[in-house]
Amino acid sequence: MTFTGIAALIILVLTYGGVAVGRIPGLRLDRAGIAFLGGAAMIATGALSMDEAYRAIDWNTITLLLGMMIVVAHLKVSGAFRALGGLAIEHAHAPFVLLVVVTILTGVLSAFLVNDAICLVMAPIVVHITRTINRNPLPYLVATATASNCGSVATITGNPQNMVIGALSGIAYPAFAAALAPVAAFALVMVICVVWLVYREEFARDGDLHPHLYRGHIHQGQMLKASVVCVALAIAFFAGIPPAEAALFGGAFLLLTRAIKPSRIYREIDGPLLIMFVGLFVVVAGAERVLLTPEVVANVTALGLDVVWRLAAVTALLSNIVSNVPAVLALKPFIPTLHDPRRAWLVVAMSSTLAGNFTLLGSVANLIVAEQARSAGVQVSFWGYFKVGAPLTMVTLVAGAVWVAYS
Repeated sequence: MTFTGIAALIILVLTYGGVAVGRIPGLRLDRAGIAFLGGAAMIATGALSMDEAYRAIDWNTITLLLGMMIVVAHLKVSGAFRALGGLAIEHAHAPFVLLVVVTILTGVLSAFLVNDAICLVMAPIVVHITRTINRNPLPYLVATATASNCGSVATITGNPQNMVIGALSGIAYPAFAAALAPVAAFALVMVICVVWLVYREEFARDGDLHPHLYRGHIHQGQMLKASVVCVALAIAFFAGIPPAEAALFGGAFLLLTRAIKPSRIYREIDGPLLIMFVGLFVVVAGAERVLLTPEVVANVTALGLDVVWRLAAVTALLSNIVSNVPAVLALKPFIPTLHDPRRAWLVVAMSSTLAGNFTLLGSVANLIVAEQARSAGVQVSFWGYFKVGAPLTMVTLVAGAVWVAYS
């Protein structure tokens, strides 16, 4: 192996190791910084030229993610999420009904909007409601985290890894939703069932509930405008307009407002996530160019990834080691070599997302819920989550693999 090849391999391993751990000992680099540094190192060692690095970045994914972040920020800042959450939850007059409402509301919102952002909004609402009615918040918070992952399986705009897959695979938005929305619906039903079984004592302690959500200040005009844009985006996505293009125009249009300062919207944009995407695109492209020899491709092909359950298992395992977005990008060079790339991409989308429910550390959405709860003085323990997440992941992965294989 040449010097460049050895260097590229070291950079790939260190970058993915750093992203998996979340930091580099002795340094203050986070996942975004590690990925960006890895991308720069690929260029510095000659694995990629600057022009090749620019071309390696999938700008459709970046544009789609940025546009959706702006749309979600307007919904959040205008008070639309609080209004919708209050309207739905205030009609929940029993603990089990509250569980169903939280699960479905979180799952449906996550199907069309970025699930991480939905968790940022829903977790404080759940904590507030459960405190108001003197209930144990843990089952409802676990349902929020797992439902956000399950619901986001349904569409390309549900989560960042689906956005990457949508851009790389070329699968149309309606076709993607038709293939995976049934998996998402089944998974949401399983969230309700498993949480109810694991936390039976919470739902056995019945009673008539009258939850009330303090909605705070709501920008009526801006909330209506953002809601109309969301409906228009959904129509555009299903009408076949490229998602990145639709999200770009929708986000840009929402910035035309006199009610909300742009700085409030910019604070809601997850810049580190965008930086991590850019860095990982470059790292994977450098490794692919230097390390992806015919022998490597042949060895990976020998693993039999054309078999749905095997690809699902590999994706789920990789997602729990390095997180879902890096796992998808690691599999990117090999999917086009499989017999049915379209089905393979759907398997990767389904498996990388549902695998995030396995442990509390399995997805960013889980960590967001735990952090939001901790800020409010509520502890979401690893075991309290795991006894729901582990069986839920197993059941939904098996069902999802069967569905994709035979549908």
